[in-house]
Amino acid sequence: MAAVSDRPFEPSPVLGRPGAVASPAELPDLGTAWHYGDPFGEQRAAATSVAVIDRSTRAVIAVTGEERLTWLHTISSQHIASLPDGRSAENLSLDVNGRVEDHLVLTDLDGTTWIDTEAARGPALLGFLTKMVFWSKAEPRDGGELAVLSLIGPQAPSVLRAVGAPVPELPYDAAALPDGGFVRRMPWPSRTDSFDVLVPRDRLEEWWATFVVAGAREAGSWAYEALRVETVRPRLGLDTDERTIPHEVGWIGGVTEFGAVHLDKGCYRGQETVARVHNLGKPPRRLVLLHLDGSADSRPETGDDVTAEGRTVGRVGTVVDHFELGPIALALIKRAVPVDTALTAGPCAASIDPDSYAPDTAIQAGRAAVDRLRGR
Repeated sequence: MAAVSDRPFEPSPVLGRPGAVASPAELPDLGTAWHYGDPFGEQRAAATSVAVIDRSTRAVIAVTGEERLTWLHTISSQHIASLPDGRSAENLSLDVNGRVEDHLVLTDLDGTTWIDTEAARGPALLGFLTKMVFWSKAEPRDGGELAVLSLIGPQAPSVLRAVGAPVPELPYDAAALPDGGFVRRMPWPSRTDSFDVLVPRDRLEEWWATFVVAGAREAGSWAYEALRVETVRPRLGLDTDERTIPHEVGWIGGVTEFGAVHLDKGCYRGQETVARVHNLGKPPRRLVLLHLDGSADSRPETGDDVTAEGRTVGRVGTVVDHFELGPIALALIKRAVPVDTALTAGPCAASIDPDSYAPDTAIQAGRAAVDRLRGR
């Protein structure tokens, strides 16, 4: 099998479905459908009924070997040394300064840990994992025999049952499909039911058609991104930059708290920064949802500055049109910027959604201890 790094680019077979409009080249989902002619209707289906979305561009890596979990535990941010069979977790690979290099979702099932991540990061992540094996009994390899579909909406469990697939009950639970692959329940992007279905890549089109016949509406990546932005879930490379630390984008928390960093585990690369900011400092930026001026002639692009009275205070992440909220975006904003500040995102006016802005007033345990020692 070709390695992740040298597998040739091939558009998804689902892109040939009637009405499919290809994702624009500047977006990270190139090779899949952006929409099927009615992007807002597709979003509504994902929010209120059920939609199936092709996410087969995601890189998939498989890790086998009896020490795979304890080994992954030592080189990543999540506590997975004793992850039960049929459970999943979000995880990060950090650099030595605690900055995010990779965000991945992993599932351990029947003796294999399956990892899926952004397509652009697949080769680098597989290379890093291979380099870090040393003497551990772990064998990372390309897992491209599986491809990711997402089934989203309150009727998703009914569709899964209709096609004979399992319906995991809790977020991050996973169960095997009868003929290869598995179903994993996720806590996002939908506010209702979200499932990732990893199917054999050579049967991707067959599974897609099966879900559609069972009642799922065909939807493109636009629908997935709109719901993700609405629920303020970051995406690596869009809502992060080379300076991003986990605290800024909500990736802090234990396995049961939907985070990607566990704060009570042993040493791993970047842990010093994670612990220092959590116990003593504050993250310099925070991820927020922006409402954009829909009457503007143009929209901001990912990477544009966010300014307040001409002063740069942040960076634009994902920009998308939502079926109910209109034009919205995620942005990394300096922590000290008040929620009611009038902002400009690229070429248009913007405002922070107050529900996405949690006051940062808590006193960290480490800071409180230092203050006690100093008699404050």
